Amino acid sequence: MGLLLLLTSSLLFSFFYPGIVVDAQRSFTIQNIVLSIEPSTNVTRDTNVTVRCKAHVSSGTGVLSREYTIYKDSQTVYTKTSSTSEDLLYPLPGARVSNTGKYKCKINIEGKEKTSEATKLTVTGLSKPVLHINKGVVNEEEEVTASCTAPGETGSIYFYFYEDSKEILDNLVNSNQLKAKFPLSSIGIHKLSCNYAVLIMPDSFKSEKSNSITVSVKELSITPVLEILPQSKVYEGDQLSISCTIRTFLNSSVSSLADLYLSHGTTLLSSGKTKVNHSMVALAEHPWDFECRLEKGNVAKVTKNRVTVNELFSAPTLTMSPAEVFQKDHMTLTCRSKIYVSERISMEELSYTLEPPDSHLTPMKPGVFSGRALQHDFNYTCVAQAKGIMKHSDTLTIYPKVSVSIPKISVVGKAVLGQPFNILCQSDTGSFPINYTLLWGYDKLSTTTVKLPREEALFTVTISRPEEINKYMCEATNKHGEAPLSKRLLAAVIAPLTDTTLTVLPSLTEISEGDDLYLICGTKGSPPVTFKWYRDGDKQPLFTDTTNKNNTHYQVPKLSKEHSGTYYCEAVNQANNVVRSEKVTVEVRMALWKKAVIGGVGLVVVSLLVLACVLYCKSKRVRVVRAAVSVWSERPPEVANDEESSVLSSEPDVEYTEVVHPQPVDTVRGAADHHDYGSVEYAELNGDRPEISHHLPEANNPQDLPVPVD
Repeated sequence: MGLLLLLTSSLLFSFFYPGIVVDAQRSFTIQNIVLSIEPSTNVTRDTNVTVRCKAHVSSGTGVLSREYTIYKDSQTVYTKTSSTSEDLLYPLPGARVSNTGKYKCKINIEGKEKTSEATKLTVTGLSKPVLHINKGVVNEEEEVTASCTAPGETGSIYFYFYEDSKEILDNLVNSNQLKAKFPLSSIGIHKLSCNYAVLIMPDSFKSEKSNSITVSVKELSITPVLEILPQSKVYEGDQLSISCTIRTFLNSSVSSLADLYLSHGTTLLSSGKTKVNHSMVALAEHPWDFECRLEKGNVAKVTKNRVTVNELFSAPTLTMSPAEVFQKDHMTLTCRSKIYVSERISMEELSYTLEPPDSHLTPMKPGVFSGRALQHDFNYTCVAQAKGIMKHSDTLTIYPKVSVSIPKISVVGKAVLGQPFNILCQSDTGSFPINYTLLWGYDKLSTTTVKLPREEALFTVTISRPEEINKYMCEATNKHGEAPLSKRLLAAVIAPLTDTTLTVLPSLTEISEGDDLYLICGTKGSPPVTFKWYRDGDKQPLFTDTTNKNNTHYQVPKLSKEHSGTYYCEAVNQANNVVRSEKVTVEVRMALWKKAVIGGVGLVVVSLLVLACVLYCKSKRVRVVRAAVSVWSERPPEVANDEESSVLSSEPDVEYTEVVHPQPVDTVRGAADHHDYGSVEYAELNGDRPEISHHLPEANNPQDLPVPVD
């Protein structure tokens, strides 16, 4: 009872706590696994080879279940489960080439896996193949049954069969033997052999050849016969009779099993069992090759014959007269067979027709057709016929030429006086070649021939006067007798520019600040003209203008001193000759109002200076008079009275005004002290008395006296 309780408690504990038991008893690790090949990785066939798989596993107590798998070239070749730690052995007794490959070993313990590295086993040496056949003598139509064996070999094997060293059959099987049936190529003695190759991807290993076996092939006792009538001097139109039959040498019953085929080239004419007949009209297109073919089983016998058929008459030739024809011109077509067999047919038996029937030509006599050429290309074919034989000529294509149209004359580019230019003469329609001739008036100057559409008739000329250009004409011709003439050449003639001048308005002497300046550029020559105005020293023009006139202007508004300088202009037209004017120097003068302002200011300044001088002189005169009065008052009375009386008595009744030359004050004072009172000038004042009268110093000489001033 106690033992039962113990077992029950143990089972319950194991049921509710299974991991504790497993971990205790099943704990392990796979340390390593190694695969080795014994006795060596390179062996010869028939060697006993062992593939050893050794696993190093660390574990606790308990037994581990080990599952081993052996791989060859990634394919499973052996599997085994073991509960011991012993090495796994995979034996290869009597190794063959098919055992060659890379081997690996894998171990699996309760879900844990580990795989070894790959090790290659190479087995060399193949067994010699053996050939067997069922018969040594066969008829033509019989097949040979052969068997090729590779003793002891395994795997995928290719077998090859040879007839007289020529490969005639190959096949792949997964066994070491192959049986095959095949016919031999011809009657006579043949040698048969075989060999094989073991296929180990991606390589194959081929064996030596097997033993040779001789086989004799007997000819069938039947042969095909081909007969053709007539046999010689066959002409077109003759009836050919052809027969294909079987000739039997021994047993006639064999012929009933054969098939006959009668052919002409690749065309099957007829077929049958014992005899085939065919009839046809002979044609001389090319040599006729006929074939009579007999087939029985895999055997085919052929008889050939060639029939040469002579021409009854040659293929016709179609020609045209004249060799060249223009639209709507008259033409003649002639159809002739140059050769015919006079002993078989006469010339009258040959008939000729044109194709297509609506050729618009009328038969004039046998083989001759006449009419007018169409306005488009047309194909003609001649048909010759006699005794049921019909022959066609080569196709003759008529290309009616187109008469040249009235040419047009024109100038290429520009016509410039004195410079060479080209004249083009061209017709809108006309067949090539076309001859173009340039005329001056009605005198021929030059001729050129245009042969292709891309070519042009160009003539280089030079003229010196514009009216000369209207004298040119041209004519065109592409056949005899017709040469249409163009109209006279009408084209603009460009006269090069000359005599370019620059005119300035207003005139150079009247140009002042604030004026508008007009630079007028004029020239002689053909417009349109492009004018350019330049200021000397500037590379770029001041202004550019293109006009249909021979002159134009450039306006400079509101001149200033900065516009002074040298100016010139250039002109160019379609003749591309640039002409330049003479240079003109423009000087911009001061404006009149500025001059007036400057003059007024100057006058005011002068007036102020004069006024200042007058005021200064008046102040100076007062000082001198005061000094003189002081001197005169200091003289004795008698002297003063004598001098005054003498002066008054010697002078007429003329009044004087004193004009005092300004002197420094110190000088005046000094003169008074020395009784030198200076010089005084007097001017007559319309007979009035002087404002200030005084006695002058005594004069020792007449020149010392005061001189009246007018």
